[in-house]
Amino acid sequence: MLAVDRVTVQYGARNLFRDLSFTVRPKERWSLAGPNGAGKSTLMKIIAGIEKADTGGIIKAKQTTVGYLPQEGVSHKGSTVMEEVEKAFDDVRQLQIELKEVEAELETVDPSSEAYGDLLEVFGDLTLRLDHHDVSKMKPRIATVLGGLGFSKADFDRQTGEFSGGWQMRIAMAKLLLQEPSVLLLDEPTNHLDIETVQWLEQWLRNYGGAIILISHDRSMLDNLTNRTLAFENGGVQQYSGNYSFYLAERVARREQAERAFKNQAREIEKAEKLINRFRAKASKARMVQSRIKALEKVERIELEQDAATMDFRFPQPERSGQTVLKLEKVCRYYGDNKVIENLDFAIERGDKIAIVGVNGAGKSTFSRLIARIEEPTSGTITEGHKVGIAYFSQTHADELDPTKTVLGTMEGSVTAAAAGNLRTLLGAFLFRGDDVFKSVSVLSGGERGRLALARMLLQPANFLILDEPTNHLDLQSQEVLQRALADYSGAFAIVSHNRSFLDPIVTKVLEFIPGQKPKLYYGNVSDYLEKKKADMELEAGRSNPASSPSGKGPAASSSATSAESGANRKEQRRLEAKAREERAQKLRPLKKEFEAVEAEIAKLETEKAELDGKLADPEFFKKGDEASVAMKRYSEIEALLESRVSKWGDLSDRIEKLENEA
Repeated sequence: MLAVDRVTVQYGARNLFRDLSFTVRPKERWSLAGPNGAGKSTLMKIIAGIEKADTGGIIKAKQTTVGYLPQEGVSHKGSTVMEEVEKAFDDVRQLQIELKEVEAELETVDPSSEAYGDLLEVFGDLTLRLDHHDVSKMKPRIATVLGGLGFSKADFDRQTGEFSGGWQMRIAMAKLLLQEPSVLLLDEPTNHLDIETVQWLEQWLRNYGGAIILISHDRSMLDNLTNRTLAFENGGVQQYSGNYSFYLAERVARREQAERAFKNQAREIEKAEKLINRFRAKASKARMVQSRIKALEKVERIELEQDAATMDFRFPQPERSGQTVLKLEKVCRYYGDNKVIENLDFAIERGDKIAIVGVNGAGKSTFSRLIARIEEPTSGTITEGHKVGIAYFSQTHADELDPTKTVLGTMEGSVTAAAAGNLRTLLGAFLFRGDDVFKSVSVLSGGERGRLALARMLLQPANFLILDEPTNHLDLQSQEVLQRALADYSGAFAIVSHNRSFLDPIVTKVLEFIPGQKPKLYYGNVSDYLEKKKADMELEAGRSNPASSPSGKGPAASSSATSAESGANRKEQRRLEAKAREERAQKLRPLKKEFEAVEAEIAKLETEKAELDGKLADPEFFKKGDEASVAMKRYSEIEALLESRVSKWGDLSDRIEKLENEA
């Protein structure tokens, strides 16, 4: 179908890959794995015919077609979404035009002539080819793909120029899926998709009739879809006959095997060298020694590859905040007539690990900017809790870095004098080592800019992290490091992401944003949320499509008893859960009220103490006699009160946390 034949790509003295060969067969699903900058996208562009290899090339059958979706940079204008996507069927439309021309010509030609017979043959051939494409299903198929990719019916007639970059990529993806090339090349197709659209795309690709070559940082998609892996590591490329998880396990096994072979060879070489050194001076053994030396020279030495460098960092463990980190009351955020968020009441508690999900445009990033205090609500209030420090990473942080600065200069502009000495160490943890710190931001790749933006965020001490699509430009190894750092982090965080495998091990709540509705909170991780949502949809479908048989018999009725029983069980379970929640709420209410009062008292005492600190630091103040004496006495009282109140604050906080963990 398609073969990569001895392809070599070299940049200066560095080989991306050398003499790379492999064959793509029908319906195979290949993933290209490896760190950013290893050459995955370069290989994909060579297969697509966009770039050329230094040596070697691509061999493909005459009938094989190749379709390519780049990471970014696609734009459309001058047509509606429907008109643009219909271009995927340009070959069909051309057949229709040709058929009409032949029909018109048949009306003017003498039926008894030879030309008429020739035209009939052309007419028959065109008709057969159109029947093969099934033109009647063209419009419904377009609607299915556009709907699956998140477009509403109202969007079909909108001008393509009205859509943002992420939606432009969806238009390009729709055209590509409808063209159905023999080999489909997808470079990070999920970067601009929400979780529901990723699930739809994954299902569509699972049923795709052609072969697929995929670059993705979504491990779930790689595991669920691919069955072959091409791993780019240490300047070489290795093939694995399985998905991404198989590749990880097999890579460990291969390395262990290589280490054993290396040790065995080292022992044999050591024995040979000892023998040579022992008998080198003996003339009677000269022939044997020379034979051993020649044999040793011919040995092909096994070299162990060094593991590729990976990002390595931990978030600084933050100062303990109040129980309530952030409280939103009746919050609205409008942009003109567009009511993105309306009358939202929501509280973020200490230690919350929240995933923020939903379709694009539903308000996820707006909510992130509001809780990060980057934007103010149109109405309503947002109240920060006691000792809350916020750090925010936006989708655009990596793109907003000053291109005229160096990597080190970017960090120096955000750091306190106390932390300045640790900058090189911190940058080293993010793979900026040696002279890399003097690179200009303008020459950094997307992944490097993402790492730099994350590193800069670490300079701000915080106990509440807000991360908007932090994994978009991170390779899988860097994602795993970030995931581990978040798992060890004791503060609260909220993450906007569609990356299921990244979110699942670290989040305990999911906040879903739905256009035109209030956000819904689900307990558990993203997989739990998807299962609950699926169950809710099935239940709703069952209510809207009751059994049609009037007698109540037949297939629908056969399961009625079971359905009724499971429905009753669910109802009883919901009743018990509601009762438990109410009992918990009754215990929590007075505790939280007392906790807030103590927190307010601590804040008041700390303010008074700070004022007295200023006075007592002034030598002139002590000349005031009685006033200074009273101030010193009050200072001692405040210190004792603060110690008592902080102890009580900690006790109440622990009791509240214990009750909430019983949920």
